[in-house]
Amino acid sequence: MTQADVWTVGRLLNWTTEYLRRHGSDSPRLDAEVLLASARGCQRIDLYTRFDDIPSEEEKARFREMIKRRAEGVPVAYLVGEREFFSLKFRVTPDVLIPRPETEFVMVTLLEWARKQGADRPWLICDVGTGSGILAICAAKHLPHARVTAVDISSAALAVARENAERHGVADRIQFLESDLLQGVPNELRFDFIVSNPPYVSEAEYEQLSPDVRKYEPYQALVAGPRGTEIIERLVPQAAERLVPGGGLIFEISPMIHDAARQIVADDPRFELGPTVRDLARLPRVIQARRRETV
Repeated sequence: MTQADVWTVGRLLNWTTEYLRRHGSDSPRLDAEVLLASARGCQRIDLYTRFDDIPSEEEKARFREMIKRRAEGVPVAYLVGEREFFSLKFRVTPDVLIPRPETEFVMVTLLEWARKQGADRPWLICDVGTGSGILAICAAKHLPHARVTAVDISSAALAVARENAERHGVADRIQFLESDLLQGVPNELRFDFIVSNPPYVSEAEYEQLSPDVRKYEPYQALVAGPRGTEIIERLVPQAAERLVPGGGLIFEISPMIHDAARQIVADDPRFELGPTVRDLARLPRVIQARRRETV
């Protein structure tokens, strides 16, 4: 056997990168590295010092199977079973959306708002549509005395969120509730902050999403309805009922519905609308509003 016949880490990565590029991956090298690291049970950065290593037959078999499924369109996060968000790793399954960097702006907005008034206060926070639990768990991690209520309409999503809360050591400060928005949350609960990454994709916009998203991520967590604002239209008045005076509503939006979403909040006299938070591409991404002291 010649050196050219040996499937080293470096050779596997180079071949797989070209293979995934031909099959439509937007980030073929990154995909190849993440999947090979998962197959070998190591960190991706470890691959850079092991290009000459020869993976075992078992590792190559695991890698081949993941590459086959990735070429079919299965998202990398579902193949490896986790995704990083706000510097923490979260378990993800097809029952939950894959965390995206844009949602970190919801967390940044919450932490900035809370820290101005004292990070160590016993904040009461509700995460509506928690999915994998990223917002609820990061809030509990970064606001050490906060207590969080995490709600989702999907029991399967809540199971993933509970697992992630245990993984990050904050399960004792998070209450998980199966609920359609805030309808199933006990009436006596009032919150300092309500955060959400609600479904905000319109039915027309959904048809334009990449096949990776449309075929594999949960439709219910993405699509709000024909306009894309249907869930927000329900969330805003419910949040106004559940926030303490001076409390904050913070939720993610699509730039396509920015004006309509702001108008929904502006039309509720119980809220004072704040400036829209923009993402790194300078696109409108997060709406924030303060519950008025009196109406």
